[in-house]
Amino acid sequence: MAKYDEQFRLRLVKACLREGATVGDVATRHGIDYSMLRRWVASYRAHGRAGLRKKFSRYDAQFKMMVLQRMWRDGLSHREVIALFDIRNAGIVGQWERLYHVGGVDALAPAPRGRPRKMTAPRPDNPNEQAAPETRTREELLKENEFLRAEVAYLKKPRCAAQGEEAGSAKEKAQIVHELRERHPVAALLKAAGLARSTFYYQLKVLQVGDRYAQLKDRIQTVYDHHKGRYGYRRITAAIRQSGLSINHKTVQRLMGQLQLKSLVRPKKYRSYRGEVGRVAPNLLKRDFHAPRPNQKWVTDVTEFNVGGQKLYLSPVMDLYNGEIIAWHMDRRPSFELVTGMLNKALARLGRNDRPMLHSDQGWQYQMSAYRRLLGGHALTQSMSRKGNCLDNAAMESFFGTLKSECYKLQRFTSIHQLQAALADYIHYYNHDRIKLKLKGLSPVQYRTQPLAA
Repeated sequence: MAKYDEQFRLRLVKACLREGATVGDVATRHGIDYSMLRRWVASYRAHGRAGLRKKFSRYDAQFKMMVLQRMWRDGLSHREVIALFDIRNAGIVGQWERLYHVGGVDALAPAPRGRPRKMTAPRPDNPNEQAAPETRTREELLKENEFLRAEVAYLKKPRCAAQGEEAGSAKEKAQIVHELRERHPVAALLKAAGLARSTFYYQLKVLQVGDRYAQLKDRIQTVYDHHKGRYGYRRITAAIRQSGLSINHKTVQRLMGQLQLKSLVRPKKYRSYRGEVGRVAPNLLKRDFHAPRPNQKWVTDVTEFNVGGQKLYLSPVMDLYNGEIIAWHMDRRPSFELVTGMLNKALARLGRNDRPMLHSDQGWQYQMSAYRRLLGGHALTQSMSRKGNCLDNAAMESFFGTLKSECYKLQRFTSIHQLQAALADYIHYYNHDRIKLKLKGLSPVQYRTQPLAA
């Protein structure tokens, strides 16, 4: 820190007092700290020019106690009390106050000057012989006994008293001290716990207020249970925000950790399969999975389920505008009727001027001439992925992964009929209830039916 002589300090203080300028203006003009110039002005007003001279003082415990008592009695701030007693160290009063709260008057005694002695004190002839108790006063003995009793009581108290907190945390220590304060002095308990007095009263106030996240935890649990554990903290945050509550996703993540809630959806593994090559259509989609309006780009595929050795096949159609499954068909065999049934349901939803592009992989069903004629009869453009490249149809592959993670793998099915009902319920849930972050926290149907901005 820069050193300033008495003349410089006096000139700046007079500039603040006589010229009518504010302390901030003078400090900025001369490039010095605002709080330091304010202390100079306060010292000059209380002690005159002597308050601006260099001063080297060593304060004893009696003086420190007098300063603290005056500050507490008159309700003075640290800045006011250092100006009143002409104390030059700005933060020393705060240190005295903390030392007193931890160790009492004894902690205010100045440390011995000079280097510590390297030689140890001579050991007594009898190692079991200790200092005679009469060398200490009765008050010192009572105070030591008081502290030892408080320390024993604190150590005997069961740990982890504050539920949900780590052992040894400030909240746990504060709760233990609060429970023992009726039988032992607070100062002795705080010393045994190694806890500052200010920290104790802060934690005590927090304990009295209670859990401020209790209602939010209930809402998180409700959303998690409603979606059967399929939502992680990001989707739960979006669902809560839809109800009008502004909440940070990190808070939701932390509270879910306290509630031991975790998404049951397992990470998806990438698998590729090189199918047969036949007459295929060009890849017109080219991984552009964005559609500015409904019924412009469709994608489709077939996936397989197994229940007790019996197979079930699902063929859906997804609209890339909002990721909605607009049509689907299930069958026990991967027949051509599986695809035509799906396609007829999807064509029934087209308007008079809708001519979407329908993208698929190079499956044998999509290479058949009957399938191509059905598309041509409704003026639909056919597009196919490249050979052995499932990423060209990533939107539909992503839906299959989500479907199997959130529905098929979370339940144990005993029959194909039970699986069919579960898949139908999930597709309805996926379209109407399951929100997507890329759709501004709306479900596909909510996004498609939302009113247009004026």
